[in-house]
Order: sequence, then structure tokens, then C-alpha cells
Amino acid sequence: MGFDYRCFFCFNRAFERLLKKEQLTTEEANHFTGEMMKLYLEGSKTLSTPQFSRELHIRLKKYTGQSDPYLHGKKQSNDLVLSMYQTLKKKVEAATDPFDMALRLAIAGNIIDFAVNDQYNLNETIDFVLSSDFGIDHSQELKAALSQANTVLYLGDNNGEVVFDKLFIETINHPNLVYAVRGAPIINDVTLEDATYVGMDKLVPVISNGFDAPSTILEHCSGEFREVFNTADVIISKGQGNLEGLLDHPANNLFFLLMVKCDVIAERLGVSKGSFVVKHNTNNTRKTA
Repeated sequence: MGFDYRCFFCFNRAFERLLKKEQLTTEEANHFTGEMMKLYLEGSKTLSTPQFSRELHIRLKKYTGQSDPYLHGKKQSNDLVLSMYQTLKKKVEAATDPFDMALRLAIAGNIIDFAVNDQYNLNETIDFVLSSDFGIDHSQELKAALSQANTVLYLGDNNGEVVFDKLFIETINHPNLVYAVRGAPIINDVTLEDATYVGMDKLVPVISNGFDAPSTILEHCSGEFREVFNTADVIISKGQGNLEGLLDHPANNLFFLLMVKCDVIAERLGVSKGSFVVKHNTNNTRKTA
């Protein structure tokens, strides 16, 4: 997906919060803002939104020296959802349709996105997703595809959310499922260390995509990851960031699971902002990366 001008203003809000959190001086904040504007003027026609985000975070690290500025928040998110895990698991097990329940909870977990806002009401979001119709509902297609798949690749998104993913993966109970994470810390996205912290590695194999953008940008991912991507029968792409990197990919074995968090994506998908989406990427051809 290309860069929309509205994304720039979204980044303004996100980085204003981060500059305050990192306590940059006024001079440093002014200088960083200048770099941000320059990057937009020079790169908005060639960089996707996730690539733009990556470049901004690389520049910010020069000022803060922090390789993982969201480290504390990520742990808090994971600990919060881990504390809810047994209750959520019982909810899934007691459901008339455990697949649907676990799927809805997994999408509810997508609210934990520090790139949009580090303040969220998780319980309210869970209640809402359990009682809402999906903006796009290809969940039965996903269920059918999983039942026929020999191999499944699940693209992780955020911390906290990864615990909901774990519950959904347990419910899917597929014998050949691989969970993929970011190659290095970026915003509050899940890494190998984070996945290990919540015990995902004890459930399924976990691999890195080899790149530190808040998305899956195939041309920059590792050869190992691309091999898994290109040979998987079903790919579950979690979150808006992964969708931004893959929505224009021609693969028809892709399923996007997300909460729509901005007008740009809402317009692209033809749904309302705030909608919950299970979308089959119904292109007619599949091309390897």
C-alpha cells in the first residue's frame, strides 16, 4: 500500500507522545521533527507507511539511545493478558463454537497497538467484539481452509495480542503451524524474546521475519522466512500493520484478521473505522516473493 497524507498526521500524534515519554529537550524534539518532515517530503512517494514508521524509529534512536523504548509497556501488556488467560481459555472451551470465540478474542487483542494509542480498554473491546457483526466476515472460509491445509503460517503483530494469538492457535490445533515475529524491536510489535516470554515457543515453532518494520515487507524479509511464506498453504496475517504490507500481494491463501484503526484502511476495505475484519485476500493468482 502506498503512503496516504493522513498517515503523516497520525505519525505526528504518535511521535509527539513518544518524544514526551523519552523526555527529549525542546531542541532535540525540534530537530527530530525537522527530520520527520524531510523524510516525508523525500520519501512519501517511495516508502510504504510501515517503512516510513521504521525510518522514523531508527532516527529517534539516535536521540534516545533506546533500542526498545516500548520494552516496559510490552511486558505490561503481556502480563495483563497472561493474567486473563485462564478465564479466556474457559470462555473458549465453554463456547458453542470455540473457533468463533477464539477468533473473536484474537481480533479483540489487536486493540493493543501503541502506534495508534497506548491507552485502551481491553475488557470493553472484548465485550464489543463478542457482540458485534464483522465488517468483513470470511471466517468460515478461513476455518475450511485450515481444515485442508498441510502447513499454516501465522504472522504475529503486537505484544499482549500475542497471548490472544496463542489461545486461537491452541483452538486451531493444527499440527504444522509456524508463528512469525519481527526481526528486532519496533513499537510494541512481538519479537522472538516476547514470544518466548508468553510461551508461544512451547506451543509451535516461532521464527523471525528478519526485518524490523512494523509489518511484513517481503522484499526485506529473510530467505528463511520467505521460504516458509511461499510454501504455506494458509497464511493468517494479524493486525493492520501486516495488512498494509501484504494487501496488494497476489496470494489467495492469505487471511487478514484485524481491527480497523484508521480512515485510510477503512476506505480501502470498504468498512467503517473500528470494524472487526476477517478478510480472505481473494486475488486469483499466487506469486512467490
